[in-house]
Amino acid sequence: MATVMDVYRFLDEKAPFSTQLSFDNAGFLVGRGDRQVSAILVALDITETVAEEAVQIGAELIVSHHPVIFSPARHVTDQDPSGRRLLALLEHNVAAICAHTNLDIAAGGVNDALARALGLEQVGPFSEDGIGRTGVISGAPSAEAFAAQVKKLLGANGVRFVDGGRPVRKVAVGGGACGDMGPLASACGCDTFVTSDVKYHEFQEAEALGLNLIDAGHYPTENVVCPVLAGWLQEGFPGIRVLISHRHHEVFSYV
Repeated sequence: MATVMDVYRFLDEKAPFSTQLSFDNAGFLVGRGDRQVSAILVALDITETVAEEAVQIGAELIVSHHPVIFSPARHVTDQDPSGRRLLALLEHNVAAICAHTNLDIAAGGVNDALARALGLEQVGPFSEDGIGRTGVISGAPSAEAFAAQVKKLLGANGVRFVDGGRPVRKVAVGGGACGDMGPLASACGCDTFVTSDVKYHEFQEAEALGLNLIDAGHYPTENVVCPVLAGWLQEGFPGIRVLISHRHHEVFSYV
């Protein structure tokens, strides 16, 4: 039976952890490397609910996109959510491997999955560090029509957008918080940029650049990678049960 470290080494080949950006904390973050694994739970985040789900389904390992430890942990107690998440893992001997910016960059990872979900063709990178993709669509819809399409395709609760005044033909995507990459998307000849967590001034800048900017939410633009991760793991370890979290979901709603 495969161990936690076997899974880590497998993921390291798919999305090398050495490629993570300098601010990141991706990798094998919790647990014992020699623990044998019969089931893996895949989730965008490791929340208390996800940790409980892993225990209930008998998973010895959670593979997530967002690191369960990001900032330095000064304490691990039941007095705050971060501590309770880690305690839930440690007390039930559940390991955690988190593939973050290395998975954003990787071929077939977050941004390729996002481009594929939106139906982009002729997909390629649009930044030196590999984060983000560009592609083209047919039909040249308006910014509003394409924003509605993005909402539907990603299952988002809502989207925010600014109309840059051009039909949608060449699209850049950046899963997660990539709002500051709007000028780069524009410089690459894109008329539209789909990302999340866009700040007020970034919308203003996009409008001034004539760039259609669509904020489809952090969860919807990145959760598309969970089926990819699960597929990789199931192919690499056919004797292990690999499940995608059914409890984790978008954290906020729109009214």
